[in-house]
Amino acid sequence: MSTNYTPGGGGPTIGQRIDEAIELIEMELRHAIGYVNDAVIPQVRRESISAMRTAADTLRNLADRFEQRNNAAAGPRSNPTEGSPPGPSGEPRA
Repeated sequence: MSTNYTPGGGGPTIGQRIDEAIELIEMELRHAIGYVNDAVIPQVRRESISAMRTAADTLRNLADRFEQRNNAAAGPRSNPTEGSPPGPSGEPRA
């Protein structure tokens, strides 16, 4: 029995049908890749940028609250290094 057997006699062979199916699959994959590149990736980038900005704002607010609590707990005191930038650990330089 040959692999080119066609039950109807005049239709495409199994090999030809497989080749057609492969071509259709490749075409669909090209369309899917194009859609992902043209629509999905730009949308993900936009949403990621927005999420990172929201996270940055939240972290900034949290840092402000920590700073306010730290200043409130320290109370009013005279610190000669008050105007200097904080050290690497976040504490004022001595």
